[in-house]
Order: sequence, then C-alpha cells, then structure tokens
Amino acid sequence: MGKHHLGEFEEVVMLTVAILHGEAYGVSIIEEIENRLKRSVSMGSLQTVLKRLEDKGYLASELGEATSVRGGKRKRFFTVTNLGKEILKATKDQRMSLWSAIPDFA
Repeated sequence: MGKHHLGEFEEVVMLTVAILHGEAYGVSIIEEIENRLKRSVSMGSLQTVLKRLEDKGYLASELGEATSVRGGKRKRFFTVTNLGKEILKATKDQRMSLWSAIPDFA
C-alpha cells in the first residue's frame, strides 16, 4: 500500500459508505456503524474523518436535493472513489495475509 494507509475508524467509515451505496450521508453512516458494530459515533468525529477521506481522494461527495423535512437543508452524500476501492482492497488483502499467517488459529 505504500504511502496509503487507513486508520481503523477510516476503514470502518469507508466500508460503511460502500455498504450504504448511494445513501451514505452523516446520519445514515452513524446509524449503520452503531447498528452493525454496537459502537457510538459522534457527528463531529465522523465529519472530521469524512473530510479527511475526501481530501485523500478516497471518497467523493455531492449535495442532494433540499427537503422540507430538513428545513430546506441539503444532505451531503458520499461515495467511495475508484482510488478508495483500491485502498480498501489493498487493506483487506493485507489483513487477510496477516490472519492467514497465524498458526493454528480457529
């Protein structure tokens, strides 16, 4: 992976964005992480990681349509970029290599 490295929370966020496929925005990402991992996530920490991943080119975002439910505020939807997919695959391969190297681990 060279210079590309994902922290544990970055990896969780990217995987969650990929799972939500087109429906990934702040609240939906938090709900998915909390439901799947039973892990509490603050909006502030999520926003920081989303911005960092977007700056690295691993995620892209676009604003959705304004809705009256949100008082006219638009949601920012995130998707995993091609580079992000490469990084996730490399991270998975690296982890699987480590797991397979453990002798007699069930």
